[in-house]
Amino acid sequence: MSAPEPRPTELPALPATFRPTLTRVVLLAVGAATFVVISAVAVILENLSPGERTSFVFVALLFFGVLALLGRPHITADAAGVTVVNITRTRRLAWAEILRVNLRAGDPWVFLDLSDGTSMPALGIQPGLAKGRAIRDARTLRALVEFHGSGVNDATENG
Repeated sequence: MSAPEPRPTELPALPATFRPTLTRVVLLAVGAATFVVISAVAVILENLSPGERTSFVFVALLFFGVLALLGRPHITADAAGVTVVNITRTRRLAWAEILRVNLRAGDPWVFLDLSDGTSMPALGIQPGLAKGRAIRDARTLRALVEFHGSGVNDATENG
């Protein structure tokens, strides 16, 4: 029995989580601010019935909930594989299931090429507000896939 292959020093300790932090902060801040403003308007307006006030607060809460869902995506890598949490779906992947991590110029987020021949979006790495960080995170995830699975390096325009 041979010793396990040593971990390259540039790989993060597992578990590692990748998420668009700035996007999440913006979405949650806008959602909270909107909730406060709409709720304040419901309280300040004198001619509203209790039902109308409740509907104002309900709509504000609904708006906040949608923005919180949009801020939910993340990718967590651990020793057994990767968990991809997108807006409404979560999928667990073993390392061997991921063949390639793609982030090409113009892509809105990372795509994972899977062993079943499909491609899966992974919204936890998106270059929207923090392009440099997204490129670094995509490279790190790609290195983790290559180290832990049967991944093949994909030469992309971004790294």
